[in-house]
Amino acid sequence: MPYGVIDIGLNEGFVSVWISVDTKAKYLYIIFDGGESDVRRNQLWKKCLEDFATETGLEIRVSHFPPGTSKWNKIEHRLFSCISKNVRGRLLETIEIIVSLIASTDTDGGLKVRCETDENRYEKGIKVSDEELAEINLEKDEWHGE
Repeated sequence: MPYGVIDIGLNEGFVSVWISVDTKAKYLYIIFDGGESDVRRNQLWKKCLEDFATETGLEIRVSHFPPGTSKWNKIEHRLFSCISKNVRGRLLETIEIIVSLIASTDTDGGLKVRCETDENRYEKGIKVSDEELAEINLEKDEWHGE
């Protein structure tokens, strides 16, 4: 399952197949298109974000697209739609083929895409208790923090 980031200003994308990317910034801003912020499936994501913030020293800011508004999500239109066109009609039989096809994606507008494979194994079924969730350092923004 690929996921990625796009730098709209540089017109560059990075797609990862089960990997996360370190950054040297002071803060990380994530526009999240994953449904409501308080659903139970996002508890582990919030906990992992806090762990990542603690490990890197980054302040992490997250904005959620409201339900039904993923059409505003630039990564869908400027990155993944181009990848979909590039892999259309090809057999995705191995991870090497998938990574190669994603990495060969470019556009007339100059979009360049990098893609890597992550060989790490990730534990399944990790649960975050209500107590652990309550301890996560979350601050809602004044502007539409609901």
